[in-house]
Amino acid sequence: MEEIDVVRSLAALAQPVRLRVFRALVVAGPEGLTPGALTEALLVPATSLSFHLKELTHSGLVTQERQGRHLVYRAQFDRMQGLLSYLTDNCCEGQACLIDQKDSAALSHC
Repeated sequence: MEEIDVVRSLAALAQPVRLRVFRALVVAGPEGLTPGALTEALLVPATSLSFHLKELTHSGLVTQERQGRHLVYRAQFDRMQGLLSYLTDNCCEGQACLIDQKDSAALSHC
């Protein structure tokens, strides 16, 4: 995954509604969800949801497929895994990204 793709993906997830939408699509799995189902489940107005789905689709984290009269959105698990791999490989130098409790406490005082 290229750095620009990572930035695009992280930017798409850096908004509460989009993060909730993405999480709902991950939980839904390969079947995906329609905008109507997402609106009902997340209590997000359809116009707002449309904007957020467009941003997630543009980032590559979500795909859209027409099934008859319905649109179905799905999380792109390969893209999500690529993002996680990039962060692990490039930010944690391939090691588990765990912070010792005392290191965590020291960081909170900065």
